[in-house]
Amino acid sequence: MGTVSEARSRQLVEAAGIPVSPWASAGDPDRAVEAARNLGFPVAVKLNGDAVIHKTEGGLVRLGLASPDQVAEAAAQLLAGAGEGTDLLVTQMVAGHRELIAGLVTDERFGPCIMLGLGGVLVEAMADVAFRLAPLGVVDALDLIDDLGAQTLLGPLRGEPALDREATADLLVAIGTMADDPNVVAVDLNPLVVADGRPVAVDALVELSDGAQ
Repeated sequence: MGTVSEARSRQLVEAAGIPVSPWASAGDPDRAVEAARNLGFPVAVKLNGDAVIHKTEGGLVRLGLASPDQVAEAAAQLLAGAGEGTDLLVTQMVAGHRELIAGLVTDERFGPCIMLGLGGVLVEAMADVAFRLAPLGVVDALDLIDDLGAQTLLGPLRGEPALDREATADLLVAIGTMADDPNVVAVDLNPLVVADGRPVAVDALVELSDGAQ
């Protein structure tokens, strides 16, 4: 089957117990505005569909929209020329100075593994990532967090509290439970914004095996 839409991916990771930013689907600009009002400004609006993968690189995301007019304009732009099977995903903006990346990957030798690393602009610059076999318990999840090199970035920073390691460990354990589903091939949570110390997924991508529903 391959990758599924962000909306479907969010449903799957939420069902596993992974926190995601508040969101809603919308089929047209009017419904996008309604969703934004319900969620609370500012919001992000994204094109959503199974074939929509590299949203940022493709210019298919509008961030920091602070008014109904901005949402309506962004929604109309994103839908213009969009292919069949696409709609919009509206999500509340989550504020935080730090970002992580986490997910489920399959190693040819070791099988399913949980990955955690620094996200955002730091993910390529620092290449600070660590892995554990899936599934994993809380103790292993805490050890995984400790394996990251930039521990100072996980402490109090710019007036924000330190990373809530217990909440982060629970998130990693939840990712690990998704490895129990043979239909789940990969999970990519990038970024996880650290808001008030707790990681929240503001984007999610799940890959399912052929034949999965």
